[in-house]
Amino acid sequence: MYRLLSLVTFLFMTLSAVADKPNIILVMTDDQGWGQVGYMNHPLLKTPNLNAMAENGLRFNRFYASAPVCSPTRASVLTGRANDRSGVFSHGYALRLEEKTLPQALKKAGYATGHFGKWHLDGLRGAGVPVLKDDPHSPGAIGFDEWLTVTNFFDLNPLMGRKGEFEEFKGDSSEVIVDEAVKFIKAQKEANKPSFTVIWYGSPHNPFYALDKDIKPFKSLKNPVAQKHHAEIRAMDRSVGTLRKALRDMGIADNTLIWFNSDNGGLKNKETEIDSVGGLRDNKGSMYEGGIRVPGIIEWPAKIKGRITDYPSSTMDIMPTILDIVGLGSENMLPVVDGISIQPLFAEEIGKRDKPMTFHYAQTKAAVIDNNYKLLQMKVGTDKYELYDLDKDPKESKNLISDLPEVAQKMKSQINSFTASVKDSIAGKDYPNGIIHERTERKFWHESEEYKKYFDVFKDRVEYKRYQKQLSGETPQKKKKKK
Repeated sequence: MYRLLSLVTFLFMTLSAVADKPNIILVMTDDQGWGQVGYMNHPLLKTPNLNAMAENGLRFNRFYASAPVCSPTRASVLTGRANDRSGVFSHGYALRLEEKTLPQALKKAGYATGHFGKWHLDGLRGAGVPVLKDDPHSPGAIGFDEWLTVTNFFDLNPLMGRKGEFEEFKGDSSEVIVDEAVKFIKAQKEANKPSFTVIWYGSPHNPFYALDKDIKPFKSLKNPVAQKHHAEIRAMDRSVGTLRKALRDMGIADNTLIWFNSDNGGLKNKETEIDSVGGLRDNKGSMYEGGIRVPGIIEWPAKIKGRITDYPSSTMDIMPTILDIVGLGSENMLPVVDGISIQPLFAEEIGKRDKPMTFHYAQTKAAVIDNNYKLLQMKVGTDKYELYDLDKDPKESKNLISDLPEVAQKMKSQINSFTASVKDSIAGKDYPNGIIHERTERKFWHESEEYKKYFDVFKDRVEYKRYQKQLSGETPQKKKKKK
């Protein structure tokens, strides 16, 4: 009898603990600019589902990607660290296996972990192909139980890898991966397990393909490329609606945290025709606001009431915040972490940010954002600085480096200390014994021996049309540089 009571008590406590843990979903778009949402009064984009999510959750006016291109930001999400620390200097670099990652930590807390969509952390460049099962830098290698992925961007009717097994799908890629993610979440609910789900879209990254029904509302745009680009955002927004409805239908919406953001700033007008960055300076690839300030929303009905915040936050805050929520300690991260937990912000405004946000990109560019002030170091190791007051000058039109010497000196000290720390991280000093086992060189997937046996599978697919010479065994001649 005593054993039976003990077993019942144990099961009750286990189920209660599971019930207390929120399901966690990270959603990230690919190349969506800060201004490309309906709630920012975009002239054509309506995004009703993102609008509803923003109205019901915490909408950030100042949310930042850790870098102005995709792979580095993805690394920061999974580590809480500035991307250069983990060896992901730019797009297509592999995440070092020595990093401590968010899915690894959450598995310890009893979470089932799943990744759906774009990966781009395995050192392979080029249009997305299915991630192979034995890829040493696959999602499985850094903590995901289930994964349906491609190496990079992907579009209509995608060919994907389910833990390395190729599967072909029909329809818009955003809807495809959300449908698959919902199946995963539902299976975990039925198994009484909390789930950690990462949904990384391939949209609205080029090349642009979209369903006719999604192109139709944008026919007023002269450029067909711009029409399709906006159409991809429309389809992505619809898939967000599918996700939110599925959570409600499963009865788990209240205790599910959805964190939505883009991976970098928006594209230039030659592709979008309409300004993508809401009037900010510059675009994707730049450390100015237009390159790193992105849409950001956190929805968690059980804990967050809808409001807009000006509190500055970044993708480096995601891991520390989630570990704080589920009660996991700092031992689940490396000793050097750049992000902070913003969980207190969920309940109320908390004033100024105590720890400045720090950015390090391509080993050459750095920035510090200390609430309203932003210091850019245009080239690490030089005295080329720019200083802006983002409250008074969000478009970064007036460099204050000479006008505010005390502020400039304080922030130069911050950035110099930070860049020295990043240099140590790159050298491996954050890892046990300073040892790094990594894929050091990024390359195109068609240069990889592992993919050559799949060339016949790829050669007739539209997304790989640009690689026909490589897929047929030819070695394309390099273009001569003009003198």
